[in-house]
Amino acid sequence: MGVDKLHLLINNEDVETGQYTEVKDPGRYTDVVGLVAKGTVQHVEQAVQAAHQAFASWRQTSLEERSALFMQAAKLLEEDTSSLSEMLTRENGMLLNDAAMEVGLSPYVIYLTLENAQAFFQSKQAEDEVSFVSVEKRPIGVIAAIVPWNAPFVLTLQKLVPAVLAGNTIVIKPSPNAPISISRALRKMAALFPDGVINVIHGDTDVGTALTTHPLVRKITFTGGGKTAKHIMKGAADSLKGVHFELGGNDPAIVLDDADLDEVVPKIVQGAFWRSGQICFDIKRVYVPQAMYDAFYRRTCDLVDAYKVGHGLNPDATLGPVNNKLQYQYVKELIEGARQSGAKVIELGQKLEPANWDNGYFLQPAVVGDVEPGQDIVTCEQFGPVIPLIAYRSEEEALRMANMTEYGLASSVWSSDFERALRVTREIEAGMTFINGHGQSPLGAKLMPFGGVKQSGIGRENSEVGLAEYIEYHAINYHKQSH
Repeated sequence: MGVDKLHLLINNEDVETGQYTEVKDPGRYTDVVGLVAKGTVQHVEQAVQAAHQAFASWRQTSLEERSALFMQAAKLLEEDTSSLSEMLTRENGMLLNDAAMEVGLSPYVIYLTLENAQAFFQSKQAEDEVSFVSVEKRPIGVIAAIVPWNAPFVLTLQKLVPAVLAGNTIVIKPSPNAPISISRALRKMAALFPDGVINVIHGDTDVGTALTTHPLVRKITFTGGGKTAKHIMKGAADSLKGVHFELGGNDPAIVLDDADLDEVVPKIVQGAFWRSGQICFDIKRVYVPQAMYDAFYRRTCDLVDAYKVGHGLNPDATLGPVNNKLQYQYVKELIEGARQSGAKVIELGQKLEPANWDNGYFLQPAVVGDVEPGQDIVTCEQFGPVIPLIAYRSEEEALRMANMTEYGLASSVWSSDFERALRVTREIEAGMTFINGHGQSPLGAKLMPFGGVKQSGIGRENSEVGLAEYIEYHAINYHKQSH
């Protein structure tokens, strides 16, 4: 397979730079899958200026015109799913089926946003004998979007579509750990739009800092870690920029004592190990009634042991590698720390390609039992193929443990009694809670604002609430002449 050379995209033109960085396959890291341009602070200036100049005319276009362009963009994505999916697997590590699902969801993000936009952008007007009032929604300006590697298509489109549909222009910085496939897609999409509306840059921390502190950037939308978000927020303070953050999760699953384990355990295992545990709202810890604990533990281990760990392009693989060296080392250290602390750690699953095992960031999926609720393996965001199981003695104790964290992204409750589950759900401190499932149903994807509370984020994506992140309100009050 050939090696891609990816340039910056500024004002709908490829911009070459003096240095290119290798992107390696996390399932075979002796393979270089692409070279990505390393931008500079000067390139950030060019990109932001291009977006700023484009904003003056783009903001004047109609919602119908913008919507029509996004419909064309959705069709382009639908036509290119196969090649984009294969590249995404090679740079991200996820299974090919998961990559195809990730790319395939991108048009769906566009269609849902367009559907929600029709009602959202209507002006609210009122009139009485003495005055007329109109509350209107206007674009903000240049948006800076910084997106992660774990779900680059969906997470980029959840920022790009509402921002640009609202009349803003955008500069996007993909993650250096999976920049190629999403940048390919963005390049095709950008060509449909006027020059400067969609720009893509790459680079290190200096590029990210220059982008998030640029005085012409009016709002920053970032998905990633809390430490980086705090740095961005401090930089944004100098020019009082708006910020939207979708950050980490330490997402609890609470199993109630009336749950049917035959139904519940497979769904929880899937919710914990999807994409090797590298999804922000994956289940990160499971609270199980003391009386059910042994049975739950055995069933969990049996299911986890059935995973086949291998390269994402291996059709027999059911679990891929983690994405990068830092994450690989972090998860290994967490597992070893749990083991040293006296927890029962069991690493399971089959190694599909033993000869290639040390040439990728492969980890066997791990189940951690007999673990104390305050241990690191429980209280952090693991972001890897590991799940701790914690016993509890009462609903109150389960809720207390579930809530004793600064995270508050997603959560789930598992029960045979909907009313009981709903009551417990309403006591959980989280932006989203699922009952007897993990993830959004089609109706949930349409209506649920996506985001967290506490240190899991500021603001929301999806639904009309997500569109509201990218507008300013302009209120007009006409005073009629008195007679």
